[in-house]
Amino acid sequence: MQTSQVSCGFDDVLLGCEVYRRSNININDVLGNYSLTLIDSLDALLILGNTTEFHRAVHLVSQYTSFDQDVTVQVFEATIRVLGGLLSAHVLLTDDTLFPAARLAAYDNELLDLARDLIDRLSDAFQGVGNYLPVPRINLRHGIQMMAEKMHETCLAGAGSLVLEWGVASRLTGDEMYENMAKRAMLRLWEKRSRATGLLGNSINVALGEWIDKMSGVGAGMDSYYEYLLKAYILFGDEEYLKIFNEAYAAIKQHQRVGPFTCGTDATSHPLFINVNMDEGNSRPSNFWIDALGAAFPGVQVLAGDLQEAVCLHNFYMSIWKRYGVLPERFDWFHEHENIPLYPLRPELAESTYFLYRATKNPLYLHVGKWMVEGINSISRVKCGFATVHNFRDRSLEDRMESFFLSETLKYLYLLFDEDNFVNRNAERIIFTTEGHIFPILAKFQKKPADQMNIDLPDSDACLNELGAELNDTLSRYRNPADTACPALNPLLPYALPVEEITWKENAVPLNPPLCSG
Repeated sequence: MQTSQVSCGFDDVLLGCEVYRRSNININDVLGNYSLTLIDSLDALLILGNTTEFHRAVHLVSQYTSFDQDVTVQVFEATIRVLGGLLSAHVLLTDDTLFPAARLAAYDNELLDLARDLIDRLSDAFQGVGNYLPVPRINLRHGIQMMAEKMHETCLAGAGSLVLEWGVASRLTGDEMYENMAKRAMLRLWEKRSRATGLLGNSINVALGEWIDKMSGVGAGMDSYYEYLLKAYILFGDEEYLKIFNEAYAAIKQHQRVGPFTCGTDATSHPLFINVNMDEGNSRPSNFWIDALGAAFPGVQVLAGDLQEAVCLHNFYMSIWKRYGVLPERFDWFHEHENIPLYPLRPELAESTYFLYRATKNPLYLHVGKWMVEGINSISRVKCGFATVHNFRDRSLEDRMESFFLSETLKYLYLLFDEDNFVNRNAERIIFTTEGHIFPILAKFQKKPADQMNIDLPDSDACLNELGAELNDTLSRYRNPADTACPALNPLLPYALPVEEITWKENAVPLNPPLCSG
Protein backbone atom coordinates (compact mmCIF):
# COMPACT_ATOMS: atom_id res chain seq x y z
CA MET A 1 0.00 0.00 0.00
CA GLN A 2 1.33 3.40 -0.97
CA THR A 3 0.38 6.34 1.19
CA SER A 4 1.34 9.92 0.45
CA GLN A 5 2.36 11.69 3.64
CA VAL A 6 1.63 15.20 4.88
CA SER A 7 4.75 16.89 6.23
CA CYS A 8 4.19 19.74 8.65
CA GLY A 9 6.39 22.80 8.54
CA PHE A 10 6.76 26.04 10.47
CA ASP A 11 3.49 27.47 9.15
CA ASP A 12 1.35 24.45 10.06
CA VAL A 13 -0.84 23.93 13.07
CA LEU A 14 -1.89 20.41 14.03
CA LEU A 15 -5.52 20.13 15.13
CA GLY A 16 -6.02 16.53 16.20
CA CYS A 17 -6.34 14.63 12.91
CA GLU A 18 -6.56 17.84 10.86
CA VAL A 19 -3.74 19.89 9.41
CA TYR A 20 -4.31 23.60 8.83
CA ARG A 21 -1.81 25.12 6.41
CA ARG A 22 -2.12 28.87 5.87
CA SER A 23 -0.28 28.79 2.55
CA ASN A 24 -2.50 26.14 0.95
CA ILE A 25 -5.92 27.58 0.14
CA ASN A 26 -7.33 24.17 -0.82
CA ILE A 27 -6.68 23.00 2.72
CA ASN A 28 -7.32 26.30 4.47
CA ASP A 29 -10.66 27.16 2.91
CA VAL A 30 -12.20 23.99 4.28
CA LEU A 31 -10.44 23.38 7.60
CA GLY A 32 -10.41 27.01 8.73
CA ASN A 33 -8.63 26.33 12.03
CA TYR A 34 -11.98 25.95 13.83
CA SER A 35 -12.26 22.26 14.80
CA LEU A 36 -14.10 21.43 11.58
CA THR A 37 -14.46 17.67 11.97
CA LEU A 38 -15.70 17.87 15.55
CA ILE A 39 -18.40 20.42 14.68
CA ASP A 40 -19.38 18.62 11.49
CA SER A 41 -19.83 15.38 13.45
CA LEU A 42 -21.89 16.62 16.41
CA ASP A 43 -25.27 15.25 15.35
CA ALA A 44 -23.58 12.08 14.05
CA LEU A 45 -22.61 11.26 17.66
CA LEU A 46 -26.27 11.28 18.65
CA ILE A 47 -27.34 9.25 15.65
CA LEU A 48 -24.64 6.69 16.43
CA GLY A 49 -26.05 6.45 19.96
CA ASN A 50 -23.24 8.08 21.95
CA THR A 51 -25.08 10.78 23.92
CA THR A 52 -22.29 11.09 26.49
CA GLU A 53 -19.70 11.84 23.83
CA PHE A 54 -22.12 14.26 22.15
CA HIS A 55 -22.41 16.24 25.38
CA ARG A 56 -18.63 16.21 25.85
CA ALA A 57 -18.14 17.43 22.28
CA VAL A 58 -20.67 20.24 22.82
CA HIS A 59 -18.66 21.34 25.85
CA LEU A 60 -15.37 21.25 23.90
CA VAL A 61 -16.78 23.27 21.01
CA SER A 62 -18.43 25.76 23.36
CA GLN A 63 -15.25 26.30 25.35
CA TYR A 64 -12.52 26.26 22.73
CA THR A 65 -13.90 27.15 19.29
CA SER A 66 -13.39 30.68 18.03
CA PHE A 67 -14.11 32.17 14.62
CA ASP A 68 -11.94 35.20 15.28
CA GLN A 69 -9.33 33.75 12.95
CA ASP A 70 -7.15 35.40 10.34
CA VAL A 71 -8.04 32.74 7.78
CA THR A 72 -9.78 32.76 4.41
CA VAL A 73 -12.54 30.16 4.14
CA GLN A 74 -15.08 29.03 1.59
CA VAL A 75 -18.46 30.54 2.39
CA PHE A 76 -20.30 27.47 1.12
CA GLU A 77 -18.16 24.90 2.94
CA ALA A 78 -18.21 26.89 6.18
CA THR A 79 -21.99 27.12 5.86
CA ILE A 80 -22.82 23.49 5.23
CA ARG A 81 -20.17 21.92 7.47
CA VAL A 82 -19.76 24.33 10.36
CA LEU A 83 -22.85 26.54 10.52
CA GLY A 84 -25.06 23.55 9.75
CA GLY A 85 -23.33 21.42 12.38
CA LEU A 86 -23.76 24.08 15.07
CA LEU A 87 -27.42 24.77 14.26
CA SER A 88 -28.40 21.11 14.03
CA ALA A 89 -26.75 20.32 17.37
CA HIS A 90 -28.39 23.39 18.96
CA VAL A 91 -31.85 22.34 17.81
CA LEU A 92 -31.29 18.80 19.10
CA LEU A 93 -30.16 20.20 22.45
CA THR A 94 -33.15 22.51 22.88
CA ASP A 95 -36.08 20.77 21.19
CA ASP A 96 -37.74 17.64 22.57
CA THR A 97 -39.34 16.72 19.27
CA LEU A 98 -36.80 14.19 18.05
CA PHE A 99 -34.49 13.04 20.83
CA PRO A 100 -35.25 14.29 24.36
CA ALA A 101 -32.13 12.59 25.76
CA ALA A 102 -30.00 15.10 23.86
CA ARG A 103 -30.89 17.86 26.33
CA LEU A 104 -28.07 19.16 28.49
CA ALA A 105 -28.98 20.97 31.68
CA ALA A 106 -25.99 23.30 31.65
CA TYR A 107 -26.42 24.28 28.00
CA ASP A 108 -27.08 28.01 27.52
CA ASN A 109 -27.28 28.48 23.74
CA GLU A 110 -23.51 28.51 23.33
CA LEU A 111 -23.67 26.78 19.94
CA LEU A 112 -26.28 29.24 18.68
CA ASP A 113 -24.07 32.11 19.81
CA LEU A 114 -21.16 30.60 17.89
CA ALA A 115 -23.38 30.10 14.86
CA ARG A 116 -24.45 33.73 14.90
CA ASP A 117 -20.87 34.89 15.23
CA LEU A 118 -19.90 32.76 12.24
CA ILE A 119 -22.79 33.80 10.00
CA ASP A 120 -22.20 37.48 10.80
CA ARG A 121 -18.63 37.05 9.55
CA LEU A 122 -19.73 35.11 6.47
CA SER A 123 -22.36 37.75 5.66
CA ASP A 124 -19.60 40.11 4.59
CA ALA A 125 -19.32 37.98 1.44
CA PHE A 126 -22.43 39.77 0.15
CA GLN A 127 -21.13 43.27 0.76
CA GLY A 128 -19.88 45.60 -1.94
CA VAL A 129 -20.02 43.16 -4.88
CA GLY A 130 -23.42 43.77 -6.48
CA ASN A 131 -25.79 41.31 -8.15
CA TYR A 132 -26.79 40.02 -4.69
CA LEU A 133 -24.36 37.11 -5.07
CA PRO A 134 -21.69 36.24 -2.47
CA VAL A 135 -17.99 36.05 -3.21
CA PRO A 136 -16.81 32.45 -2.77
CA ARG A 137 -14.32 33.11 0.04
CA ILE A 138 -14.11 35.46 3.00
CA ASN A 139 -11.54 36.26 5.65
CA LEU A 140 -13.16 35.51 9.00
CA ARG A 141 -11.39 38.33 10.80
CA HIS A 142 -11.07 41.02 8.15
CA GLY A 143 -13.98 40.31 5.80
CA ILE A 144 -13.76 40.98 2.08
CA GLN A 145 -12.31 44.47 2.06
CA MET A 146 -8.97 43.43 3.59
CA MET A 147 -8.45 40.42 1.34
CA ALA A 148 -5.43 40.81 -0.93
CA GLU A 149 -7.15 38.95 -3.78
CA LYS A 150 -10.92 39.24 -4.20
CA MET A 151 -12.08 36.14 -6.03
CA HIS A 152 -15.29 36.72 -7.97
CA GLU A 153 -15.79 33.34 -9.65
CA THR A 154 -18.16 31.04 -7.82
CA CYS A 155 -20.24 28.02 -8.72
CA LEU A 156 -24.02 27.65 -8.82
CA ALA A 157 -24.10 25.51 -5.69
CA GLY A 158 -21.64 27.70 -3.82
CA ALA A 159 -23.66 30.88 -4.26
CA GLY A 160 -27.14 29.36 -4.32
CA SER A 161 -27.11 26.67 -1.62
CA LEU A 162 -27.06 28.65 1.60
CA VAL A 163 -30.77 29.00 2.25
CA LEU A 164 -31.40 26.03 4.59
CA GLU A 165 -28.70 26.91 7.12
CA TRP A 166 -29.13 30.68 6.78
CA GLY A 167 -32.92 30.33 6.92
CA VAL A 168 -32.77 28.27 10.11
CA ALA A 169 -30.36 30.83 11.56
CA SER A 170 -32.92 33.56 10.83
CA ARG A 171 -35.70 31.65 12.53
CA LEU A 172 -33.62 30.84 15.59
CA THR A 173 -32.21 34.35 16.03
CA GLY A 174 -35.16 36.39 14.76
CA ASP A 175 -32.95 38.21 12.26
CA GLU A 176 -34.45 37.97 8.75
CA MET A 177 -31.30 39.36 7.14
CA TYR A 178 -29.58 35.97 6.86
CA GLU A 179 -32.36 34.19 5.01
CA ASN A 180 -33.08 37.22 2.85
CA MET A 181 -29.50 37.31 1.59
CA ALA A 182 -29.42 33.58 0.87
CA LYS A 183 -32.81 33.55 -0.84
CA ARG A 184 -32.02 36.64 -2.88
CA ALA A 185 -28.88 34.93 -4.21
CA MET A 186 -30.86 31.83 -5.11
CA LEU A 187 -33.46 33.90 -6.97
CA ARG A 188 -30.86 36.02 -8.75
CA LEU A 189 -29.20 32.88 -10.11
CA TRP A 190 -32.57 31.63 -11.32
CA GLU A 191 -33.02 34.91 -13.20
CA LYS A 192 -29.79 34.09 -15.04
CA ARG A 193 -31.13 30.81 -16.48
CA SER A 194 -31.01 30.19 -20.22
CA ARG A 195 -34.05 31.56 -22.02
CA ALA A 196 -33.73 28.75 -24.57
CA THR A 197 -33.66 25.76 -22.21
CA GLY A 198 -34.32 26.99 -18.66
CA LEU A 199 -30.98 25.49 -17.57
CA LEU A 200 -28.39 27.08 -15.29
CA GLY A 201 -24.63 27.12 -15.74
CA ASN A 202 -21.81 25.88 -13.55
CA SER A 203 -19.82 28.99 -12.58
CA ILE A 204 -20.58 32.70 -12.60
CA ASN A 205 -18.78 36.00 -12.04
CA VAL A 206 -20.54 37.47 -9.00
CA ALA A 207 -19.41 41.02 -9.78
CA LEU A 208 -20.61 41.02 -13.38
CA GLY A 209 -23.47 38.55 -12.99
CA GLU A 210 -22.29 36.71 -16.12
CA TRP A 211 -21.75 33.00 -16.61
CA ILE A 212 -18.12 31.90 -16.87
CA ASP A 213 -18.76 28.21 -17.47
CA LYS A 214 -22.02 27.35 -19.24
CA MET A 215 -21.79 23.63 -18.54
CA SER A 216 -25.05 22.48 -16.96
CA GLY A 217 -25.55 19.25 -15.03
CA VAL A 218 -26.61 17.75 -11.71
CA GLY A 219 -23.14 17.03 -10.34
CA ALA A 220 -20.26 18.98 -8.83
CA GLY A 221 -20.78 22.71 -8.57
CA MET A 222 -24.50 22.51 -9.30
CA ASP A 223 -26.08 19.67 -7.33
CA SER A 224 -27.17 21.28 -4.07
CA TYR A 225 -28.83 24.28 -5.75
CA TYR A 226 -31.67 22.05 -6.93
CA GLU A 227 -31.64 20.03 -3.72
CA TYR A 228 -32.08 23.16 -1.59
CA LEU A 229 -34.96 24.52 -3.68
CA LEU A 230 -37.05 21.48 -2.79
CA LYS A 231 -35.85 21.15 0.80
CA ALA A 232 -36.35 24.86 1.52
CA TYR A 233 -39.98 24.50 0.43
CA ILE A 234 -40.47 21.54 2.74
CA LEU A 235 -38.72 23.09 5.74
CA PHE A 236 -40.03 26.66 5.42
CA GLY A 237 -43.29 26.19 3.50
CA ASP A 238 -42.40 28.90 0.96
CA GLU A 239 -44.24 28.13 -2.30
CA GLU A 240 -41.76 30.13 -4.38
CA TYR A 241 -39.06 27.53 -3.80
CA LEU A 242 -41.37 24.75 -5.03
CA LYS A 243 -42.36 26.66 -8.15
CA ILE A 244 -38.73 27.19 -9.14
CA PHE A 245 -37.82 23.58 -8.37
CA ASN A 246 -40.62 22.26 -10.57
CA GLU A 247 -39.53 24.46 -13.47
CA ALA A 248 -35.85 23.61 -12.99
CA TYR A 249 -36.50 19.87 -12.74
CA ALA A 250 -38.66 19.92 -15.87
CA ALA A 251 -35.83 21.65 -17.76
CA ILE A 252 -33.28 19.14 -16.44
CA LYS A 253 -35.39 16.17 -17.53
CA GLN A 254 -35.99 17.66 -20.96
CA HIS A 255 -32.50 18.91 -21.75
CA GLN A 256 -30.01 16.85 -19.67
CA ARG A 257 -31.58 13.40 -19.59
CA VAL A 258 -30.47 10.93 -22.24
CA GLY A 259 -31.49 7.35 -22.86
CA PRO A 260 -34.84 5.58 -23.23
CA PHE A 261 -38.09 7.20 -22.16
CA THR A 262 -38.61 4.53 -19.50
CA CYS A 263 -36.21 2.56 -17.38
CA GLY A 264 -36.17 -0.66 -19.36
CA THR A 265 -34.06 -3.80 -19.32
CA ASP A 266 -31.74 -2.90 -22.21
CA ALA A 267 -28.44 -2.62 -20.38
CA THR A 268 -26.71 -1.03 -23.39
CA SER A 269 -28.92 2.04 -23.24
CA HIS A 270 -29.41 3.28 -19.70
CA PRO A 271 -30.98 6.66 -18.86
CA LEU A 272 -28.75 9.18 -17.11
CA PHE A 273 -28.20 12.94 -16.81
CA ILE A 274 -25.25 14.32 -18.73
CA ASN A 275 -23.36 17.63 -18.74
CA VAL A 276 -24.58 19.90 -21.52
CA ASN A 277 -24.26 23.47 -22.74
CA MET A 278 -26.93 25.43 -20.85
CA ASP A 279 -28.18 27.10 -24.04
CA GLU A 280 -28.26 23.99 -26.23
CA GLY A 281 -29.20 21.10 -23.94
CA ASN A 282 -28.52 17.47 -24.78
CA SER A 283 -28.08 18.27 -28.47
CA ARG A 284 -24.60 19.39 -27.42
CA PRO A 285 -22.94 17.45 -24.56
CA SER A 286 -20.21 19.47 -22.87
CA ASN A 287 -18.21 16.33 -22.18
CA PHE A 288 -18.64 12.60 -21.72
CA TRP A 289 -18.11 12.35 -17.97
CA ILE A 290 -20.34 12.33 -14.94
CA ASP A 291 -19.02 12.82 -11.42
CA ALA A 292 -19.53 11.21 -8.06
CA LEU A 293 -21.56 14.10 -6.64
CA GLY A 294 -24.29 13.38 -9.18
CA ALA A 295 -25.00 10.16 -7.29
CA ALA A 296 -26.97 12.23 -4.77
CA PHE A 297 -29.54 13.28 -7.37
CA PRO A 298 -31.63 10.09 -7.01
CA GLY A 299 -32.18 11.13 -3.38
CA VAL A 300 -33.61 14.45 -4.57
CA GLN A 301 -35.82 12.56 -7.02
CA VAL A 302 -37.12 10.39 -4.17
CA LEU A 303 -38.02 13.49 -2.21
CA ALA A 304 -39.72 14.91 -5.30
CA GLY A 305 -41.77 11.72 -5.69
CA ASP A 306 -40.18 10.73 -9.01
CA LEU A 307 -39.41 7.27 -7.72
CA GLN A 308 -39.00 5.29 -10.93
CA GLU A 309 -36.48 7.80 -12.27
CA ALA A 310 -34.61 7.66 -8.96
CA VAL A 311 -34.39 3.87 -9.15
CA CYS A 312 -33.01 4.05 -12.70
CA LEU A 313 -30.38 6.71 -12.07
CA HIS A 314 -29.25 5.08 -8.82
CA ASN A 315 -28.83 1.78 -10.66
CA PHE A 316 -26.28 3.40 -12.97
CA TYR A 317 -24.10 4.70 -10.12
CA MET A 318 -24.57 1.49 -8.16
CA SER A 319 -23.23 -0.51 -11.09
CA ILE A 320 -20.14 1.69 -11.28
CA TRP A 321 -19.46 1.11 -7.56
CA LYS A 322 -19.89 -2.62 -7.96
CA ARG A 323 -17.45 -2.58 -10.87
CA TYR A 324 -14.63 -0.81 -9.01
CA GLY A 325 -15.39 -1.30 -5.31
CA VAL A 326 -15.57 2.52 -4.93
CA LEU A 327 -17.09 5.34 -6.96
CA PRO A 328 -14.61 7.19 -9.20
CA GLU A 329 -14.55 10.95 -8.91
CA ARG A 330 -15.33 11.06 -12.63
CA PHE A 331 -16.59 8.33 -14.97
CA ASP A 332 -16.66 8.45 -18.78
CA TRP A 333 -20.11 7.12 -19.67
CA PHE A 334 -19.33 7.12 -23.40
CA HIS A 335 -16.15 5.02 -23.26
CA GLU A 336 -17.23 3.21 -20.08
CA HIS A 337 -14.18 3.75 -17.91
CA GLU A 338 -13.07 6.01 -15.08
CA ASN A 339 -11.58 9.42 -15.83
CA ILE A 340 -10.36 10.18 -12.30
CA PRO A 341 -9.74 7.09 -10.11
CA LEU A 342 -9.93 9.16 -6.90
CA TYR A 343 -12.40 8.34 -4.10
CA PRO A 344 -12.32 10.90 -1.24
CA LEU A 345 -14.84 8.90 0.83
CA ARG A 346 -17.79 10.75 -0.70
CA PRO A 347 -21.29 10.09 0.70
CA GLU A 348 -23.54 10.70 -2.31
CA LEU A 349 -24.20 7.08 -3.30
CA ALA A 350 -24.78 6.09 0.34
CA GLU A 351 -27.21 9.01 0.65
CA SER A 352 -29.37 8.06 -2.33
CA THR A 353 -29.20 4.38 -1.35
CA TYR A 354 -30.56 5.26 2.08
CA PHE A 355 -33.43 7.34 0.73
CA LEU A 356 -34.38 4.71 -1.85
CA TYR A 357 -34.46 2.04 0.85
CA ARG A 358 -36.66 4.21 3.07
CA ALA A 359 -39.01 4.79 0.13
CA THR A 360 -39.23 1.22 -1.16
CA LYS A 361 -37.87 -1.11 1.53
CA ASN A 362 -36.37 -3.10 -1.31
CA PRO A 363 -33.64 -5.33 0.19
CA LEU A 364 -31.44 -4.61 -2.83
CA TYR A 365 -30.44 -1.33 -1.19
CA LEU A 366 -29.26 -3.14 1.93
CA HIS A 367 -26.96 -5.14 -0.32
CA VAL A 368 -25.70 -1.93 -1.91
CA GLY A 369 -24.94 -0.60 1.57
CA LYS A 370 -23.10 -3.82 2.34
CA TRP A 371 -21.02 -3.47 -0.83
CA MET A 372 -20.13 0.07 0.16
CA VAL A 373 -19.07 -0.90 3.67
CA GLU A 374 -16.96 -3.74 2.30
CA GLY A 375 -15.33 -1.51 -0.33
CA ILE A 376 -14.50 1.27 2.11
CA ASN A 377 -13.09 -1.17 4.67
CA SER A 378 -11.09 -3.03 2.04
CA ILE A 379 -9.39 -0.04 0.43
CA SER A 380 -9.39 2.99 2.71
CA ARG A 381 -9.27 1.77 6.31
CA VAL A 382 -6.04 2.61 8.10
CA LYS A 383 -4.84 2.54 11.70
CA CYS A 384 -6.28 5.87 12.82
CA GLY A 385 -9.28 6.29 10.51
CA PHE A 386 -10.19 6.10 6.84
CA ALA A 387 -8.02 7.63 4.14
CA THR A 388 -8.93 9.24 0.84
CA VAL A 389 -8.29 6.78 -1.97
CA HIS A 390 -5.88 8.55 -4.29
CA ASN A 391 -6.06 5.86 -6.98
CA PHE A 392 -8.14 2.75 -6.56
CA ARG A 393 -6.21 1.06 -9.37
CA ASP A 394 -2.99 0.82 -7.33
CA ARG A 395 -4.80 1.29 -3.97
CA SER A 396 -2.66 4.32 -3.10
CA LEU A 397 -4.00 6.57 -0.33
CA GLU A 398 -3.77 10.19 0.78
CA ASP A 399 -3.17 11.33 4.36
CA ARG A 400 -6.58 13.00 4.54
CA MET A 401 -10.05 12.10 5.82
CA GLU A 402 -12.72 14.64 4.88
CA SER A 403 -15.13 15.67 7.62
CA PHE A 404 -18.08 14.61 5.44
CA PHE A 405 -17.03 10.99 5.86
CA LEU A 406 -18.23 11.13 9.48
CA SER A 407 -20.97 13.67 8.93
CA GLU A 408 -22.52 11.91 5.93
CA THR A 409 -21.00 8.70 4.57
CA LEU A 410 -20.95 6.73 7.82
CA LYS A 411 -24.17 8.36 9.00
CA TYR A 412 -26.20 7.27 5.97
CA LEU A 413 -24.73 3.77 5.99
CA TYR A 414 -25.47 3.42 9.72
CA LEU A 415 -29.04 4.66 9.31
CA LEU A 416 -29.56 2.27 6.41
CA PHE A 417 -29.23 -0.67 8.80
CA ASP A 418 -30.45 0.82 12.11
CA GLU A 419 -34.19 0.56 11.57
CA ASP A 420 -35.09 1.68 15.09
CA ASN A 421 -32.91 4.80 15.08
CA PHE A 422 -34.74 7.92 16.25
CA VAL A 423 -34.08 9.47 12.84
CA ASN A 424 -35.83 6.63 11.05
CA ARG A 425 -38.72 6.65 13.51
CA ASN A 426 -39.25 10.36 12.75
CA ALA A 427 -38.29 10.31 9.06
CA GLU A 428 -41.36 12.25 7.91
CA ARG A 429 -40.46 15.12 10.24
CA ILE A 430 -36.77 15.52 9.34
CA ILE A 431 -34.88 17.22 6.54
CA PHE A 432 -31.22 16.40 5.88
CA THR A 433 -28.99 19.24 4.75
CA THR A 434 -26.59 18.69 1.88
CA GLU A 435 -23.95 17.92 4.54
CA GLY A 436 -26.18 15.32 6.21
CA HIS A 437 -27.15 17.46 9.23
CA ILE A 438 -30.71 16.99 10.46
CA PHE A 439 -33.28 19.73 10.95
CA PRO A 440 -36.73 18.86 12.30
CA ILE A 441 -39.70 20.24 10.36
CA LEU A 442 -41.08 22.49 13.07
CA ALA A 443 -43.94 24.97 13.13
CA LYS A 444 -41.55 27.75 14.09
CA PHE A 445 -39.55 27.12 10.92
CA GLN A 446 -42.70 27.63 8.82
CA LYS A 447 -42.97 31.24 9.98
CA LYS A 448 -40.98 34.32 9.14
CA PRO A 449 -38.97 35.57 12.16
CA ALA A 450 -40.99 38.79 12.34
CA ASP A 451 -44.21 36.79 12.62
CA GLN A 452 -43.13 34.32 15.29
CA MET A 453 -44.58 36.32 18.18
CA ASN A 454 -47.92 36.90 16.44
CA ILE A 455 -48.88 33.63 14.75
CA ASP A 456 -49.47 30.31 16.48
CA LEU A 457 -49.31 27.63 13.80
CA PRO A 458 -50.02 23.95 14.52
CA ASP A 459 -47.10 21.55 14.32
CA SER A 460 -46.53 20.22 10.82
CA ASP A 461 -46.62 16.41 10.99
CA ALA A 462 -47.75 16.04 7.38
CA CYS A 463 -46.29 13.30 5.26
CA LEU A 464 -43.61 14.74 2.98
CA ASN A 465 -45.34 13.21 -0.03
CA GLU A 466 -48.34 15.47 0.59
CA LEU A 467 -46.27 18.57 0.00
CA GLY A 468 -47.10 20.10 -3.35
CA ALA A 469 -49.87 18.93 -5.64
CA GLU A 470 -47.59 18.89 -8.68
CA LEU A 471 -45.00 16.66 -7.03
CA ASN A 472 -47.71 14.48 -5.56
CA ASP A 473 -49.12 13.72 -9.00
CA THR A 474 -45.97 11.81 -9.89
CA LEU A 475 -46.84 9.23 -7.25
CA SER A 476 -50.41 8.77 -8.43
CA ARG A 477 -49.74 5.34 -9.88
CA TYR A 478 -48.65 4.10 -6.45
CA ARG A 479 -51.52 5.52 -4.43
CA ASN A 480 -53.55 3.37 -2.13
CA PRO A 481 -57.16 4.48 -2.86
CA ALA A 482 -58.20 3.71 0.70
CA ASP A 483 -55.59 6.08 2.11
CA THR A 484 -56.54 9.71 1.59
CA ALA A 485 -53.92 11.09 3.97
CA CYS A 486 -50.65 10.03 2.37
CA PRO A 487 -49.97 8.11 -0.83
CA ALA A 488 -48.69 4.58 -0.27
CA LEU A 489 -46.36 2.71 -2.57
CA ASN A 490 -47.71 -0.26 -4.43
CA PRO A 491 -46.98 -3.26 -2.18
CA LEU A 492 -45.42 -5.09 -5.13
CA LEU A 493 -42.95 -2.31 -5.87
CA PRO A 494 -40.39 -3.08 -3.14
CA TYR A 495 -39.75 -6.52 -4.61
CA ALA A 496 -39.35 -5.70 -8.29
CA LEU A 497 -36.97 -3.33 -10.02
CA PRO A 498 -37.53 -2.11 -13.58
CA VAL A 499 -33.87 -2.47 -14.49
CA GLU A 500 -31.32 -5.20 -15.01
CA GLU A 501 -27.71 -5.08 -13.91
CA ILE A 502 -25.46 -3.17 -16.30
CA THR A 503 -22.73 -5.21 -17.94
CA TRP A 504 -19.63 -3.08 -18.52
CA LYS A 505 -17.18 -3.63 -21.35
CA GLU A 506 -13.73 -2.42 -20.36
CA ASN A 507 -12.79 0.64 -22.43
CA ALA A 508 -15.60 -0.10 -24.88
CA VAL A 509 -16.77 2.63 -27.25
CA PRO A 510 -20.49 2.28 -28.01
CA LEU A 511 -21.28 2.67 -31.68
CA ASN A 512 -24.53 4.42 -30.88
CA PRO A 513 -24.27 6.42 -27.65
CA PRO A 514 -27.67 7.00 -25.99
CA LEU A 515 -28.18 10.62 -26.99
CA CYS A 516 -31.93 10.54 -27.46
CA SER A 517 -33.86 12.70 -25.04
CA GLY A 518 -36.27 11.00 -22.67
